[in-house]
Amino acid sequence: MKNVLVVGLGKVGSLVGILLNKRFSVTGFDRQKPVYELPFPVVSGDVTDEAAIRQTLGAFDAVVSCLPYNLNLPIARAAHELGVHYFDLTEDVPTTTAIREMAKTSRSVMAPQCGLAPGLIGIVGADLAKRFTQLRDIELRVGALPRYPNGLLGYSFTWSPAGVINEYLNDCEVIANGVGKMVPALDGIEVINIEGQEFEAFSTSGGLGTMCETFAGQVDTLNYKTIRYPGHAKLMRFLLYELILKNKRELAEQILTEAKPPVQEDVVYVYAVVEGWKDGVLEREEFYRAYHPRQIDGQHWRAISWTTAGSVAAVVELVADGLLPQQGFLKQEEIPFDAFLETRNGQFFRREKAQIEL
Repeated sequence: MKNVLVVGLGKVGSLVGILLNKRFSVTGFDRQKPVYELPFPVVSGDVTDEAAIRQTLGAFDAVVSCLPYNLNLPIARAAHELGVHYFDLTEDVPTTTAIREMAKTSRSVMAPQCGLAPGLIGIVGADLAKRFTQLRDIELRVGALPRYPNGLLGYSFTWSPAGVINEYLNDCEVIANGVGKMVPALDGIEVINIEGQEFEAFSTSGGLGTMCETFAGQVDTLNYKTIRYPGHAKLMRFLLYELILKNKRELAEQILTEAKPPVQEDVVYVYAVVEGWKDGVLEREEFYRAYHPRQIDGQHWRAISWTTAGSVAAVVELVADGLLPQQGFLKQEEIPFDAFLETRNGQFFRREKAQIEL
């Protein structure tokens, strides 16, 4: 793998290109001029023009789509047709299902869901699970939040508003009492206390990726919940269901984007708990990290931007190194966490607080 095309040059896409450009020959593709001055060439084109994407993609070994979930399938189809490795950040279940179907006849890797949740959290959860001889519960939690919240929502849209609303509306796959089932998003509210700060967590769709299938018959409980400041879920239920904005997603996106613009100081919480037996003894393993903004190449990047970009860039490295399968559908929980942390970009996620200049 030498030549990589990054489609969609928003904040995350731009950083994906910057990180990958340190090892690969990167080209960007977007309809709009990038916000940042980028150290790699950019091709101007319509990301919804499948013919243009196909024509451009023929010169590349891999493509990383950093587009909103509803724009990924044309990129995936072109990659599948041309035998180009495909990576994206989607949390959308129908999009992933369609890509998985393509992967049955793929000559290359088809790897959606390479962000935080799904993505990193599944890699972490599976790594903890490997330490047990028999599993009982796997509970995964991620939150991308303003570090200094204000207002009743306690939120800012540092991530795609379309993606957030999508995961707040679609039903969520879980395993409960050993049985796979679907539960409503914004339900199952629980209280979490992290270093003295109280949060709430509730079900949102897509965060588990394919884990319910992978761990079917092995666990009593498997679920994913999103971390927010207290009261957030109740207000989002009011907005989406009592005001019926669930039927007007674009309007909801516009309202929320204007009301809660991105902040520079954010924090990403990643928390995983696995319980089970080790040689007959019931034990519990935990993983917790709080990731903050950092400087990369002298530029400030929000926590949500670098954690998401670093996750997908690390997976691209692992495929390039031959440490992961070279064709077919890639499940995030199949990615070894130790190998992930050894990549150039995976080093961002180590425990050490010292910043790593890549």
